[in-house]
Amino acid sequence: MLEPDVGVYVHVPFCERICPYCDFAVIRARPLSPEDESAYLDTLCAELHARAGAFEGRRLASIYLGGGTPSLLQARSVERILGAIRGAFPGDPEETTLEVNPSTLETARLPDFRVAGIDRISLGAQSFDDTTLRRLGRGHRASEVHRSFEACRAAGFANVSLDLIVAAPGQTLTEVEADLVAALAYAPEHLSVYELSLEPGTPFGKAAARGRLQRPGEEEAVAMLECVEARLCAAGYERYEISSYARPGHRSVHNRRYWQRLPVLGLGMGAVSSDPPSPRHPFGLRRSNPRELAPYSEGVAAGDGAGAQVEVLGAREARAEAVFLALRTGDGLDVELFAGEFGAPPRHFFARELDRLTADGLLEEAPDALRLTPRGRMLSDSVFASFL
Repeated sequence: MLEPDVGVYVHVPFCERICPYCDFAVIRARPLSPEDESAYLDTLCAELHARAGAFEGRRLASIYLGGGTPSLLQARSVERILGAIRGAFPGDPEETTLEVNPSTLETARLPDFRVAGIDRISLGAQSFDDTTLRRLGRGHRASEVHRSFEACRAAGFANVSLDLIVAAPGQTLTEVEADLVAALAYAPEHLSVYELSLEPGTPFGKAAARGRLQRPGEEEAVAMLECVEARLCAAGYERYEISSYARPGHRSVHNRRYWQRLPVLGLGMGAVSSDPPSPRHPFGLRRSNPRELAPYSEGVAAGDGAGAQVEVLGAREARAEAVFLALRTGDGLDVELFAGEFGAPPRHFFARELDRLTADGLLEEAPDALRLTPRGRMLSDSVFASFL
């Protein structure tokens, strides 16, 4: 039996500019002052001290510093929070990731980030086309992606992931193909490729609601995603999750925790934790920290768990999450594991949904597993909605 473990996510909300499609918990900080940085680190460490007990006895599996723009932090701040996390849990993490923004990265910090304990970089390229980057409201150009990637390699990082966005405003299939050619030229160990999501309340979401945002239609977006899969798989990458492609041995250790519903301690403003099951809460708890800095900091100072909203997961919610999160992965849903946790196979609970999705050619049902079909992967949002 595997030793119980925990992944730790640290949210660093500071950004020098906020992208018009961003729905994350972020704060504009231009520049990030040493005082604000130090105060936030103090709060993170205090939250860690207060919350680590809920994961007591678990081995540290992974650390992920996301945002926001965590690469705005000084290397000594990264070293401080990583040291505090390692001191709270036994074991050495399999993977320690830092998200990096090409527009604000001070490349001289990269060797120090590596010394501090970072061993994986997630570089937010989004595109290699300056026009697409401008339409996305990004603050960098393709030349800065090149500079950042080369600096990561020069600093000794042997595990670098690139983020790309498709179906951006005005983007064409030809431009997506060019982005893939450019990305593959760098031979990253991992790529995350996301279809642009229009979230309500964001500038892009508001513009789309008023009919003022021109972006590819559904058929064009599907063609782009099919192109991504074909090109990357032909280049030796495995599509192991809806948006994730990896070279052999380079699947994201941390991200799999979400798809497999494994415990995650989330630290920071807007961070979300998945607390482990307990006799009182057999399907665990989900804790969501406040998305604004003052309530979050005040909650930590008051000792009330960062003022988090706590959701007790019931059997129905847990079953639905188990299905649609596993379906995100190439391995699909293990029927035997599901039955072991919930007392019966998925068909016992979701017969109507499974019949409809298989009839529509979106889902493949085998005795041992459920998996999305190629068409289902392209229309995954509608598949997942069936189980909610």
